[in-house]
Amino acid sequence: MKVLGLDTSTLMTTCAIMDEDKLLGEFSLNLDMSHSEALVPMIKSLMDNLKLEMKDMDLFAVSTGPGSFTGLRIGVTTAKSFAHVFDKPIVGVSSLEVLANNILSDKAIVPMMDARRDRVFTAVYKREEDRFREILKPDAIEVMELIKFLRDNIDSAILNGDGCLVYKDTINSEIGEMISFAPGELNLSRGSSVARLGLLKYIRYGSDDYYTLAPDYLRDSQAERNLKLQR
Repeated sequence: MKVLGLDTSTLMTTCAIMDEDKLLGEFSLNLDMSHSEALVPMIKSLMDNLKLEMKDMDLFAVSTGPGSFTGLRIGVTTAKSFAHVFDKPIVGVSSLEVLANNILSDKAIVPMMDARRDRVFTAVYKREEDRFREILKPDAIEVMELIKFLRDNIDSAILNGDGCLVYKDTINSEIGEMISFAPGELNLSRGSSVARLGLLKYIRYGSDDYYTLAPDYLRDSQAERNLKLQR
């Protein structure tokens, strides 16, 4: 079963095609260009190199958030369009689980995405075979609140994502003895992780509805917050 996985939740634009557990190809770019400029040409280049067509895909998987508001809209809309046009199933997967999938450990896994203003999108997971058990549900919280949770509830943890790099000094000073940071390449989202997690989700729960599938921002946009303040 061939799966196209897309992630545009961060500055990284990434896509991959998996055939069951076999990675056929993966492209990732961390450049100063919009996802709208990079994503579709990247997918086309990947398809051309593999001598595949969109109709050959059996499933589309896409990161639905949290993450960049604009990036998520581009990725989700692109995947939904493919699913609609080619009448194929689609599944949305958590951007935080995509990051957590980079880590193979029996320790707690803490993906962190910078949400600015001393806040991060985060969750705390324990890997149990091919799935993640939530110790802390995905949320947008202050860094110090996350540090307190880890101190009170976790013996040891591995942190990854751009959020842990932004707040590395603060985290080290507070709980450095009980945590470790993933190496650089494990802090980036990968299209292959989206494809893998998407296939597992599809096998367990079936397809999402491409009419109703939507980004999960975990918080209001800045415009929405400003509007609420004006009311």
